Amino acid sequence: TQDLQPRDLTINAIAQDASGNLIDPFGGQEDLKNKILRHISPAFAEDPVRILRTARFAARYNFTIAPETLTLMRNMVTNGEVNALVAERVWQEFAKGLMEHTPRRMIEILRECGALHVLLPEIDALFGVPQRADFHPEIDTGEHTLLVLQRAAEMNLTLPERYAALLHDAGKALTPLDILPRHIGHDIRGIKLIRAINHRWRVPKNCAELAELVCRFHIRLHQVGTIRHANKILNLLEKMDALRRPERFQAALNVCQCDAQGRLGKHLTPYPQREHWLSLLAAAKNVDARAIAQKFSGNTQAISQHIRRARCAQITPIQST
Repeated sequence: TQDLQPRDLTINAIAQDASGNLIDPFGGQEDLKNKILRHISPAFAEDPVRILRTARFAARYNFTIAPETLTLMRNMVTNGEVNALVAERVWQEFAKGLMEHTPRRMIEILRECGALHVLLPEIDALFGVPQRADFHPEIDTGEHTLLVLQRAAEMNLTLPERYAALLHDAGKALTPLDILPRHIGHDIRGIKLIRAINHRWRVPKNCAELAELVCRFHIRLHQVGTIRHANKILNLLEKMDALRRPERFQAALNVCQCDAQGRLGKHLTPYPQREHWLSLLAAAKNVDARAIAQKFSGNTQAISQHIRRARCAQITPIQST
C-alpha cells in the first residue's frame, strides 16, 4: 500500500503480488468498472501537471471525473497552480491528449475545472458565442469546435491536423457583437490569437504553421465553387504554397472537411471541395516548368510569367457551390 500511495489516481494504484492476487487498497477496480477517475490523496495537488494528465486519461478512456477530484482540480486552478506550469510540460500532455480517441473530453474537463481559461483562454472564450443556425445547427461556437476536433480524431488525423482543427475558428471569439451571429472576418482575426498560443506553448513548427494556414484560408477553401477565374485559384494555391508543399495543403483540406462535418447532424455530409482542390492542384502542376525555363533562359521575369500563364491554362474552375 505504501508503494501505491504516491500514485495520482486509483486506477493507477492496482498491483499484483507474486501469487497473482490483485492488491487494490484504494478501490481502483470499482472505479474502472464505473469509468471514474478519482485521486488517491491530497498529494495530487502537489503537481499541477496532474490536471492535464487526468484530462488526458478522460480523453483516452472517455471516463468521468469524481466530484471530489474535480473540486480539488478547481481549487488548484483557483490557487494559481496551473499558472506555474512550464510550456514544454503543457504541450507534452496536451499533444498526447489531442491524439486520444475522445480528445473533446480533454477540452471539456479542462473547461470544467477552469484550467482551459488559464491555459487556452482563446478557446475557452468560444463557448457561448452564437453562430447562424442555418450553417451551424449546434449554434454554440465552442460546441462546434469540439465537434470538429472529434471528427479529426474519427478520421485518424495527425497531431498538426488535430491542433489546427481545435484552433481554426479562434477568431470567432473576437467577432464584434453588432454583427453576431455572423462572423465576417473571423479567419483574419484568428491569426493573432493562434500566433499568441503558438508562442505561449512553444508549439512545434509543423503544428503552428498548419494551424495558422487553416485559420487564414479555410473559408476560401470551402468556397472553391464560387471562384470563377483560374488566376484566382492559382493565387490561392501559391499563397498556401501548395505547389511546393502538397502534403501540407492536403492536411489543410482534411481539417476543412472536419470543419464542414463537425456540425450537428452534418457528420457524414459529403465534402467535394477536398477533391476539387486536389484536382485543381494536379492541373496546376501539369506544366513542364523546366522546358519553359530553358526556352526563356536568363529572363527570370519571362519564365515566371509563362509558367503562370501555362498553369492558368490548365486550370478549369469548378462550376458548383
